[in-house]
This record gives sequence, C-alpha cells and structure tokens, in this order.
Amino acid sequence: MAIEKWTEWPAREALARMGVPRHRQVMTWVLRIVLILFFLWRVLRSGAFHGWGYAALAAGFVVCAVAVWRFFHTTLAQRLWPSVGLLGGVLAVGAAAESAGAHTAAAGLWCVGAAIAVERLPLAYGLGTAAVAMTAYAAVIADSPGATAGTVAGVILVGYSLRLDEEARGAGFRLLAQERAARRAEAESAAMAERARIAREIHDVLAHSLSAQMVHLEAARLLIEGGADRQQILERVTAARGMAREGLAETRQALSALRGEMTRVEDFLREVAASEGAGLDVEGEPRSLPPEAGLAVRRVAQEALTNVRKHAPGARVEMRFAYLEGEVELFVRDRGAHGAAGGLAASGAGYGLLGMRERAELLGGMLEAGPAGPGEEGFVVRLRVPA
Repeated sequence: MAIEKWTEWPAREALARMGVPRHRQVMTWVLRIVLILFFLWRVLRSGAFHGWGYAALAAGFVVCAVAVWRFFHTTLAQRLWPSVGLLGGVLAVGAAAESAGAHTAAAGLWCVGAAIAVERLPLAYGLGTAAVAMTAYAAVIADSPGATAGTVAGVILVGYSLRLDEEARGAGFRLLAQERAARRAEAESAAMAERARIAREIHDVLAHSLSAQMVHLEAARLLIEGGADRQQILERVTAARGMAREGLAETRQALSALRGEMTRVEDFLREVAASEGAGLDVEGEPRSLPPEAGLAVRRVAQEALTNVRKHAPGARVEMRFAYLEGEVELFVRDRGAHGAAGGLAASGAGYGLLGMRERAELLGGMLEAGPAGPGEEGFVVRLRVPA
C-alpha cells in the first residue's frame, strides 16, 4: 500500500454519509440506541457503581457522548489532532472507569474508541489510536489470550469493514455526481450546438438572400450612373424584389428544415438550377439524407450560384448531384464570364465559401473551390459530405 494511503483521510462523501437511504439511517440509529442501552444495562449489572457512583456514571456517559459527537464533526472537517484529542478523552474516561473498578464500562469505551478510530481517521493514525486502546484492553481483561486476541482483531476488523463500506458508498456517490455533471454538460453542449446550428442556418439564408439583392441593387446603381433607360433599371429592381421574396421563402424553408420538414434535395436543386438557367444532372439512387447533410448541399448550391452571378455574369453553369456510397457529392462549375463583373463582384463580404467549408468540415466532409484546370475557364465548387 502506498504511503499516501496511510495518511490520507477517507473521502468526505464517506465521512458525511452522503447517499445513505433514509431507511438505512433510521435502522442505524435504532441499532446504536439498542447497543447503548445494552451497554448501560451491562454496566449497571456489573455492580461497580453505588450511591454517588451513578452520578459519576451519568457524567462520564455525557462526556463520552459529547466527545464522540464532536469527533464525527471534526473528522468530517478533516481536523486530525482535535479528532485524536477527542478520542483520547474517551479512552481516558475508560481508564478512569477501570481504576474505579468498572471493567465493563472501560472495555466498552476502549473497543468503541478503537473501532471508530479505524473507521474515520487516516489509517496510520486510526490504527495507532486503536493500538493504544486495545493494548489497554488486553492489559486489564481477564479473558484467555486467545479470546483477547480474537476480541482485538474483531474490533479492528469491524472498524475497517465500516471504513471500506463507507468509502465504497462515497465512491459510488462521487461517480453518480460525476455522471449527473456529465449529463448536464452534455445537455448544455447539445443546446449550444443546436443554437449554433440555428444561427448558422439563419446566417446562411440571410447572407445568400441579401448578397443576391445587393448584386441586383448594385447593378441598378451602375445602370443609373451610366444613364441606362428606365426599363433596364426597373428589371434590376424587380429582380432584387424577387430575391427578397426568395429570401423569405428560403427562411421559411430553413425553419421547416430545422423542424425536420424538408423537401428532397434533388427537387430543390432542380428549382434553383431552373431559376438560374443552369443544367443539372442527378446520379445514383435517391435516398433520404440527414437534415444537416441536406442543408449543406442546399447552402453550397446557393452560394456557388450567387458567386457565379457576382463574379461571372452570363456564364454557363453545370451542376451535378450524385448519391455515392455513404456520402453525397455536389459539383458546380461555370464556364467563365460572358460579361464584366464590374462593381458587382465587390458586393458581399467574401466569406461565403469559407462558411460553407466550415459547415462541410463540421459534418466530416470536405469542400473544394477554385479555378478550373489549366487551360480551362471558369470556377469549380465540389462538396462531399457523409450521408
């Protein structure tokens, strides 16, 4: 056994008797009262007290009861020397009883002191105190050596058994408290993750919708500055209004998605591709997708098409969505701008694809975005997420 084990206190949960059922507490107190009454009856039957001796017996009983009661409190506070001193007082009362001829009272006090010392003190000090008490007991008891040794061993084993039982219960109580704390932390983490998910959805919907509106409004501004006719400006303003309506519809769709009410991904992609004049191919056997994976595909498709409008207006766009083994893939490519982006490319914060990449990585997937291969025009976005 390590040296630290000999000098460390029992766990506070064990000393405080935390987690003890109420019925067991009642049974423990009933047993204590019965043992105390039996002990007093044996002491009175011994005939060692007469006249004023009963007053001395009562005073000694009160002193020992208070000392033991205080001992339980000082050990709970893990105050070593006051605890040892209180037990020393109990053993001293036992010595006084022995000198007065009350052998039964002395033996009982020494045995109780030894047992609770082993039960509640650091093991080295508890065994030391028990050794003093049981040495006094063995020195004055009139039993045979075998009976005396058996009594000494029994008292120490009773104290140590109580110690082990309380430490096991204290360890169980600590594990229960840790499990409850872990559950609370898990619930808080789940709540934070859900809040982050909702915030991410709201951000993505608004970022897409507002950036698209900014594109059209910026185009309207450029047309006004360039002296364009009223019809061209009106088309851009009407388009911005349409994007506002789409943004509202997307917000409602995001709320439905958060409630688990989602349309099929390929249906959504067909709608958004048709609205942007893009081609779409769907490959593989369609299947239901987890909500987060479906939302990631939707948001990446929207962000990629928004970027095409901003940075490559008029470009031909190809989209491909594939159901693969254990995952899905979205591929979006434009074939290069047919018109100048001008001030349109300056709108937006430039963080759209970065946010999509973070979303994909949170799901255990990946997102690649960059120029097409050497000698080719256009920009490519490729998303893969487990599903």
